[in-house]
Amino acid sequence: MRRGRTATVAWSTFRGVTAALAMSGMRTLTTQFGLVRQTPPEVMVHSNAPGLLARVPEERRGAVVEIAHCGYGAMGGAVYACLPESVRRHTWAGPLYGMALWFGFEALINPVLGVRDTPKRNWPGKVAVAADHVLYGVILAEPRKIPDLRPPSR
Repeated sequence: MRRGRTATVAWSTFRGVTAALAMSGMRTLTTQFGLVRQTPPEVMVHSNAPGLLARVPEERRGAVVEIAHCGYGAMGGAVYACLPESVRRHTWAGPLYGMALWFGFEALINPVLGVRDTPKRNWPGKVAVAADHVLYGVILAEPRKIPDLRPPSR
């Protein structure tokens, strides 16, 4: 990779971790308000904890799941950086990418890990999970240049 490309991938990887952490904050709110009973990472752990986290003490499992979520967010950020610039420059690219990651997780990763008992979500739960993935995409695709908000000099 060229140096500029490497910097773009590194920055997007960092943004992916930041976005995953923002999602976790949003999920805290949506679960506390009762909109979502179990977040996608919680579903994965509870349906497969004996196989995936058997050696992790129960009191540490939440932290391990959060680290895995950040890793998935980082990977998502790195892959996003590899999309053509002509795609990434569009405002809609990040939010659609965040939704695509959710759909990919549900359709591909859950079956590979053997997660079968995904909860049937009511519409507020679906909207809440969709919203945190849109949030991921918005943060991931943040503008590359910060606008100069200083008043013009005379």
